[in-house]
Amino acid sequence: MLDAVVVGAGPNGLTAAVELARRGFSVAVFEARDTVGGGARTEELTLPGFRHDPCSAAHPLGINSPAFRDLPLERYGLEWLHAPLPMAHPFPDGSAAVLSRSVGETAASFGARDAGAYRRLVERFLPHWDTLARDFMSLPLTALPRDPVTLARFGLVGLPPSTWLMRRFRDDRAKTLFAGLVAHVMAPLNGFATGAVGLVFALAAHARGWPVARGGSQAISDALATYLADLGGTVHTDFEVKRLDDLPPARAYVFDTSPTALARIAGLGNHYADYRYGPGVFKIDYALDGPVPWTAEEPRTAGTVQIGADSAEIGAALNAASREGRAPDAPFLITTQPSVVDPTRAPEGRHVFWAYGHVPNGWTGDLTDAVERQLERFAPGFRDRVLARATAGPPQLAARNANYVGGDIAAGAVSGLRLLLRPKLSLFPYATPHPAVYICSSATPPGPGVHGMSGHNAAKAVWRRLRRT
Repeated sequence: MLDAVVVGAGPNGLTAAVELARRGFSVAVFEARDTVGGGARTEELTLPGFRHDPCSAAHPLGINSPAFRDLPLERYGLEWLHAPLPMAHPFPDGSAAVLSRSVGETAASFGARDAGAYRRLVERFLPHWDTLARDFMSLPLTALPRDPVTLARFGLVGLPPSTWLMRRFRDDRAKTLFAGLVAHVMAPLNGFATGAVGLVFALAAHARGWPVARGGSQAISDALATYLADLGGTVHTDFEVKRLDDLPPARAYVFDTSPTALARIAGLGNHYADYRYGPGVFKIDYALDGPVPWTAEEPRTAGTVQIGADSAEIGAALNAASREGRAPDAPFLITTQPSVVDPTRAPEGRHVFWAYGHVPNGWTGDLTDAVERQLERFAPGFRDRVLARATAGPPQLAARNANYVGGDIAAGAVSGLRLLLRPKLSLFPYATPHPAVYICSSATPPGPGVHGMSGHNAAKAVWRRLRRT
């Protein structure tokens, strides 16, 4: 009998398996796809030699993850590459605001009227970032806060809606960039704790940047899997789990799956019947014959570029997809251009680039024209650079990754209290009604992103039980 079986070889499942194996438990991982990776994969989606990340590409939470930082992943091939700028946000007038490693450079890009307000906002937390990140990414009840005073101060600023926090700024440049940061988790701007979302992304950039993994996001998953093998764990791919009986006997089963899939496989009935999924995304991967022809200079050297003319346009796009059930006319876009810093992603002189916009959950339309109209506003001539494109709406994304129900790459709605209390209102979110079954996917705290902390936190709950029994 194994000590633990993990279902799903995404970053959280692999991290949970590694954490258990490091503590001497026997572990096996079962993955339905033919490779490990989940939301951290790399594939040639368009043309030979163009290596695309089908989902996550830039990793501010990955490089700042307490779980990843405690593991020797660099010894197993993971190399973080930093573009000159972590992120840029161009405006229709040809200028841009930036999120730089430097607080001063970032503040200056907002203009004199908001530079001081931004400095005061982030500089109080930045010296405490490592402890703060560990505290809020380890909650709930997996560890006592190491700095409860700073965590409480952060909560006072971050728990109200981001629209409250943005009142600190007088001009729309700062408001627009910050609104874009909030939109990374696909939540309306006036939702509970959305201020914390934007602040976390900003602090992560100032602390360690928004890097890409050399060779693609697959390098993160491969490093975890290789380390797991060295620890004695095993990974079985092409193994779809439909029932708990499909798995070998074990003392604990840990699921890196959606809550609804877990309930179906483990026979939990309607335990997660009230779980809700958020908006989907429409994503396009591009093979380009040259760099994106941004009008503004700053985006040309940025790893990530946010596209939204102003905070009102971003808010309208989020509301359309989240609340109105329609695709936005002017979608807010998150784009990444890994080949700005990683020459292994494309043939010499060529580039890879991806963009996604928010759409209603399960939406079956085609957003390509709207996406490219937005790109042409800020990079005239973009379409002329396109050699090939691979489009994926919610049905295609869900087919590639079963955790993306209805195209929701956040693995669950993040509006209201669901941002913090997922998948159920519980002090022990990784446990289930079955005493030997646990969940460790992005549907559990601290939520979406390639950081492994959901797996790390779930593994803590599992090894405590295994030691007791």
